[in-house]
Amino acid sequence: MDLSRKRVLVTGADGFIGSHLVELLVPASGHVRALAQYNSFNDWGWLEGLPCLGDVEVVTGDVRDVHLCRELLDGVDVVFHLAALIPIPYSYRAPESFVDTNIKGTLNLCQAARTRGVERFVQTSTSEVYGTAQYMPMDERHPVSPQSPYSASKIGADAVALSFFHAFALPVVVARPFNTYGPRQSARAVIPTIIMQLADGAREVRLGDLTTTRDFTFVEDTCRGLLAVAGIDDGLGDVFNIGSNHEIAIGDLAELIGRTMGVPAVAVTEAGRLRPPASEVLRLRCDTAKLERAAAFRPRVPLAEGIERTARWFREPANLRRYKTHLYNV
Repeated sequence: MDLSRKRVLVTGADGFIGSHLVELLVPASGHVRALAQYNSFNDWGWLEGLPCLGDVEVVTGDVRDVHLCRELLDGVDVVFHLAALIPIPYSYRAPESFVDTNIKGTLNLCQAARTRGVERFVQTSTSEVYGTAQYMPMDERHPVSPQSPYSASKIGADAVALSFFHAFALPVVVARPFNTYGPRQSARAVIPTIIMQLADGAREVRLGDLTTTRDFTFVEDTCRGLLAVAGIDDGLGDVFNIGSNHEIAIGDLAELIGRTMGVPAVAVTEAGRLRPPASEVLRLRCDTAKLERAAAFRPRVPLAEGIERTARWFREPANLRRYKTHLYNV
């Protein structure tokens, strides 16, 4: 699919990945409509300050509102659905909120997309749906395992979207990114957590389980992957992983970030940051072959380079002021 003349909607555009995707889409598509979560401050999140913001139609609202979703998709050709509640620790506290936003919100958008006759609906999933790796690397046939309320809600959201493909021929494709990182990421994520503790002068980095492994993908590569998935004309009703096919243990990641920042760092486990034992995802490593075959997609940014770029962004005082570095943010 050629996006150059398409009217594109990005939900969750005010968030970390969504704002980067908007930046990539502005020069690549005909028109970008960006949904930001409504708030009384009229704050558009990470869309604020984007150089391309003048070329973006920003709408505020909530995907839980079925009437808003109908209006939101008026005249839209392609949907990139990223709006979701994502912090896993918070999903233990407020699982109903995750069901309402992630599952019901996806249902609302699918129904509106079906009514409006959209040409492509990209459902953004997560590697968390797989749970702990049963084999490595993990391809799209890997079983799903709801090890947290968050992952359960995303399994449900993916199932809703795919059901609309099978039942109503809605042109759905599921993009399943592994652990995305980079500038603007939430403080609850592990890489910003490490960087901000070191930038704040800590020499003991407080984390959860240091032995778990993750497959980290720089945000620009994740967004390129989303565009690649959207462009696969024979990929409807299918799932495509986006990742690097490399894993690193969290303890080793902390050492890498410390070396990159020129700061000696010792990672320590803090009990309050641990997931419930059966909920912890122990290993993740993406099998990237399917998307490479379908769209010739490969990530471009190695982990060491991405960490350096991310650390440089977070160490800028103007950026660091956006975060409460003294708090553990679930």
